[in-house]
Amino acid sequence: MPSVFSFFAAAEAKPTKADGDTGKPSSSLRPIARLIRLPNLLIMLLCLVLVRSGLLHPATPLATLLDWHFGLLVLSTLCVGAAGYIINDYYDVKIDAINRPGRLVVGRVVNRRRAMLAHLLLSGLGVGIAGLLSPLLGLVTLGSAALLWGYSVRFKRVALVGNLSIAMLTAALVLLPELQLRTDNSKVWVYALAAFLLTVVREIVKDVEDMRGDAQHDCRTLPIVWGVARTKWVAGFFLGCLMLLVSGAGFEALHNGPLLLGLWLTFLVLGPLLALARLLWRADRRRHFAKLSTWCKGIMLAGVLSMLLVAVVG
Repeated sequence: MPSVFSFFAAAEAKPTKADGDTGKPSSSLRPIARLIRLPNLLIMLLCLVLVRSGLLHPATPLATLLDWHFGLLVLSTLCVGAAGYIINDYYDVKIDAINRPGRLVVGRVVNRRRAMLAHLLLSGLGVGIAGLLSPLLGLVTLGSAALLWGYSVRFKRVALVGNLSIAMLTAALVLLPELQLRTDNSKVWVYALAAFLLTVVREIVKDVEDMRGDAQHDCRTLPIVWGVARTKWVAGFFLGCLMLLVSGAGFEALHNGPLLLGLWLTFLVLGPLLALARLLWRADRRRHFAKLSTWCKGIMLAGVLSMLLVAVVG
């Protein structure tokens, strides 16, 4: 999409402290990669690939991934995802200047008008492609784009509403390949529920981590409204639900197969979840919650990779 990223070209030549400003022009694409959260987009791509090939079509993984309909679904999803990150940074310039000053891109590397235009182009392209694939995918993608906008403008500043919004979007990502193929595979819905619960936990943890900047800009996130102690209990509730879900899936796999999947879920997903619960109980400083957020990412990656085992040994 050179037409989209060309809007950033003029801004990239400017030196920026976010890139370790030394007074020399920066010609790298690192600020743009940071703006669209490239690592997160790659995880989204991995999730779509493993759901499609691991859960829905394990017998013919290569053939199903080479289907051009799936390629368009991936392109649509990544466009809307990138647009969501851009619009979030667009509305969070002042907050991010406090919470993450070294990672600020919009307003420092990319001017706000170009960021908004890129968001509109990417969102329109993503929704348009999904609509061509099917009316249902078009509707879901349009709803996702609208929810991302609403989250950036308002929902993220309301206790629990923003957390649940992002969790719903994460679950929708897992379900997209199923909505395209309509295989009636129940495993996809289990993974979507697990993604929903873990995302709620991570988003609550991030709200505690970002309390300082949020409070200075009239955000009413859960830790600001309820306090950190009660917020930890809310996060613990969703974490407990997730541990029950993973325990059930692991128990089923250990007793009825595949055994390797059961061992993976037990030691690489449930084990870290128990450690996460212990860390959450003891957390009382900003750096503790930053560590919790990283743990959530690792657990999510382990859960996504378990889909590969479903394809190999399932």
